[in-house]
Amino acid sequence: MTSAAAADLIARSNRLGSDPKNTNYAGGNTSAKGTDIDPVTGEPVELLWVKGSGGDLGTLTESGLAVLRLDRMRALVNVYPGVEREDEMVAAFDYCLHGKGGAAPSIDTAMHGLVDAAHVDHLHPDAGIAIATAADGEELTARIFGDGTGSQRVVWVPWRRPGFQLGLDIAEIKAQNPQAIGCILGGHGITAWGDTSDEAEANSLWIIETAQAYIDEHGAAEPFGGVRPGFKALPEAERRARAAALAPTIRGIASTDKPMVGHYTDADVVLDFLASEKAPALAALGTSCPDHFLRTKVKPLILDLPATATAEEQIARLHELHAEYRADYQAYYDAHADADSPAIRGADPLIVLVPGVGMFSYGANKQTARVAGEFYINAINVMRGAEALSTYAPISDAEKFRIEYWALEEAKLQRMPKPKTHQGRIAFVTGAASGIGKAIATRLAAEGACVVVADLDLEKAQAAASELGGTDVAIGVAANVADADGVQAAIDATLLAFGGIDLVVNNAGLSLSKPLLETTEKDWDLQHDVMAKGSFLVSKAAAKALIEQRMGGDVIYISSKNSVFAGPNNIAYSATKADQAHQVRLLAVELGEHGVRVNGINPDGVVRGSGIFASGWGANRAATYGVNEEDLGQFYANRTILKREVVPENVADAVFVLTGPELSRTTGLHIPVDSGVAAAFLR
Repeated sequence: MTSAAAADLIARSNRLGSDPKNTNYAGGNTSAKGTDIDPVTGEPVELLWVKGSGGDLGTLTESGLAVLRLDRMRALVNVYPGVEREDEMVAAFDYCLHGKGGAAPSIDTAMHGLVDAAHVDHLHPDAGIAIATAADGEELTARIFGDGTGSQRVVWVPWRRPGFQLGLDIAEIKAQNPQAIGCILGGHGITAWGDTSDEAEANSLWIIETAQAYIDEHGAAEPFGGVRPGFKALPEAERRARAAALAPTIRGIASTDKPMVGHYTDADVVLDFLASEKAPALAALGTSCPDHFLRTKVKPLILDLPATATAEEQIARLHELHAEYRADYQAYYDAHADADSPAIRGADPLIVLVPGVGMFSYGANKQTARVAGEFYINAINVMRGAEALSTYAPISDAEKFRIEYWALEEAKLQRMPKPKTHQGRIAFVTGAASGIGKAIATRLAAEGACVVVADLDLEKAQAAASELGGTDVAIGVAANVADADGVQAAIDATLLAFGGIDLVVNNAGLSLSKPLLETTEKDWDLQHDVMAKGSFLVSKAAAKALIEQRMGGDVIYISSKNSVFAGPNNIAYSATKADQAHQVRLLAVELGEHGVRVNGINPDGVVRGSGIFASGWGANRAATYGVNEEDLGQFYANRTILKREVVPENVADAVFVLTGPELSRTTGLHIPVDSGVAAAFLR
């Protein structure tokens, strides 16, 4: 049962965390102290409830809280070995836990437990960090939050890495400044407190709003300087087209060390920053708040060409800048690493800025990539506020390295679950709103892939995508595979949504069951336009991106048993399936040098959930074979070797295996998924 103190804490945390002006995603932490009954003794015990490691304030629940006995937590002061060994105190928190379950205590637990206040908030508001990263932040703090008599409602705390010592420092500051309601943490954020949950929340909001109001009233009108000639934002349609053209190259750059998923934004705040005179110099200084640069790396890669440059010129320059970036990051690592430092985690950028076009951010999955971009927007806001009042002065590279390669941060990374087989992969599946395509999309999403559900019917595509999760998992796009422009638009939408493409499944299809003399030219053209031509157009558009990424990839054709078996009354369908089957062989040869594998799957008798069978094909085939339509699936099963019906999920299983790590040396293969039809055996 949740205590009243914990319930108030969760409600306050959700309110604070749901507003981005207060803190970034998963940033900051909150706490409450109170009394509960110890189930062992039946006596009251003082407890500390504090947001645990890795949680998010906006979505915090009781399971995201760490609960500690306050007497034991504060007793750690007596065994504290000093700042040089303060990391040892994180493990000591485990000996202070009360009850079972809950989250692991975070590095900021000491700040909350040692400060003599019933409720404490530690947040990362842009306005607060702007003051914290200004060159004269201490003086600004005195000016903004003082009363002119030397009494400070908010006190300056010089930069110190989060940990036990910072908790001691803030506790001492509160003790020496009884009139204070909080502090500005140099280079980092804010901390506020109160006797009640409402008071702590009000104090946090007052600090944030007061800082922002001061920036608005006293800040320079153009903190980033004027606009650089040629660096203004391109018109929207041109801008997004250029972003799609650059996305494969940039994703390949960001994925040199390990595959990354991307996120693109052309928000005004980004475009305005990139057009400004100060953007190159400020970007080179990097971010300051630890939450920011742990997600964005210490600095971004920023293209130094104007928006008026051609895509080819930009691509060439991006490759040059990438080489320079990697060398610079290696030098940063070498300058600050010692014998105990974790190995370098990769030298590729996580934020790539293209003036006139926007920002590309990267992470191990879509959510991480999106949040990295959000954090860099936070950093832009911080730089704007600091430059408006003073000069932006983030913490030093040496301090950034101490956090980026902190043993505690490395331990957190090592505790992360092993990624699923398809994590970091971006799949584009045609005809995916129903039947086989939907089963494939579902399986790939379950294995960690980002999935684009492409279908002729946009509404159905979006509905199918929503079943897989939010837009960090899947999106639905319209795709008439017989239309080259429509296909390219769908591929471009994929590139803008997830940064690139890795896995293409040519599944879209239809069938008209007719004998030769009843098959019209229109029937023939329709079948070939959707499947033979459609597969060609999708593969061609996707291959361009796959080649530019330099990351390899997979192309899968959902062909058919009919591509090798002469069934009755389906000349147009079987001929186009044979066309698709040979495209597999041709493209396997052509794309192999780029690391792209091309394979096919030959299903048969997939009746259940099939859009093709539901649209009349099933009735025609049932009539051809002299069975009831509802018995068609079993009819197909009975004529196979295994006597088992084939369902869409069986085909999805084959796609999973073909595109997973186990068959990484296989290309040009067709896998039958037909329960065994001897007449369709290959070779």
